[in-house]
Amino acid sequence: MFWKYNLPTIIWATFVLFLTLLPGNQMPDITFSLTELLKFDKVAHFFVFAVLVCLMSIGFAKQNTYSTIHFKPVRHALLVSILYGIMIEILQSYIPERNFEINDLIANTLGCGLGVGLFYVIYRI
Repeated sequence: MFWKYNLPTIIWATFVLFLTLLPGNQMPDITFSLTELLKFDKVAHFFVFAVLVCLMSIGFAKQNTYSTIHFKPVRHALLVSILYGIMIEILQSYIPERNFEINDLIANTLGCGLGVGLFYVIYRI
């Protein structure tokens, strides 16, 4: 049951990994903001991680294989997603024309917070 309810999360996480590990010269240069934190890149990180945490929280809450995860889905989803964001940023330092950016990490983490909010709105817990 764990895999059944978490398949959307796994697909989304794989998609996120693929996009974030593309070499920098293959990424579109789209900016429309006034500051570094509001660049398209940061907004994309924010929303991608919001979706990740929301999907993961839903999957963790629905599965019954692991009771610890089932009863505290948000805590586990936040932990996994934040660590996933850190791992991605570290891996980006090895990709041509990409690097570790603390602002990306901040956007990822703030997006995780939005994902928690979305989960609570959807499930009215």
